[in-house]
Amino acid sequence: MSDAAYWLLFFSAALALVVSPGPDLLYILSRSIAGGTRIGLAATAGVCSGALVHVTAAALGLSAILATSVTAFNVVKYVGAAYLIYLGIKALRSAGAAFRVDDQPRQPTTPWQAFRQGVLIDVLNPKVAVFYMAFLPQFVRHGHGTTAQQLMLLGVLVILVAIVVEAAFVLATARTTRFFRNHPRASVWLDRVFGGVLLALGVRLALSQQR
Repeated sequence: MSDAAYWLLFFSAALALVVSPGPDLLYILSRSIAGGTRIGLAATAGVCSGALVHVTAAALGLSAILATSVTAFNVVKYVGAAYLIYLGIKALRSAGAAFRVDDQPRQPTTPWQAFRQGVLIDVLNPKVAVFYMAFLPQFVRHGHGTTAQQLMLLGVLVILVAIVVEAAFVLATARTTRFFRNHPRASVWLDRVFGGVLLALGVRLALSQQR
């Protein structure tokens, strides 16, 4: 396979994976709509930082522990599921609070909170670690450096694709913030949907099996 065909295949696969719906993208979109561009970009930075943890672990061979140890996989899985469910319940209980204007407005999400939550959502999802262990080795080539070096490079490139794509989503969805500020009922339903989906994703993660 030529270099051009190799990189075309790699970036096409990376793009398809990045735009696939999941907890990461859902979280970024919801934060962008509720908090605007700054909060959305902070969420993106958090999610991508969490992904970098998984990439580094994969390059060092640490992700193999999650891929082979049922106990380690389940521990991370249940902690991650509990965190998603916690965020879902929190969103349901505070539905519309980010846009509410009253005598005692609630404290909006800060960039640091958005970043921290993004990191935890990604790091506490063992399926992400298993994904990198399954996806990246398919593109390792003989004579192009050590396996660890190639895994690290390929993982960073996937993250760069994610940054570009997710930042574009942030810029697009953040434009709807004003609409939800002017339509409180719509913002309530937005948080309800977001909370419900997070709950569903948490339950799905808890029921998932190691592959």
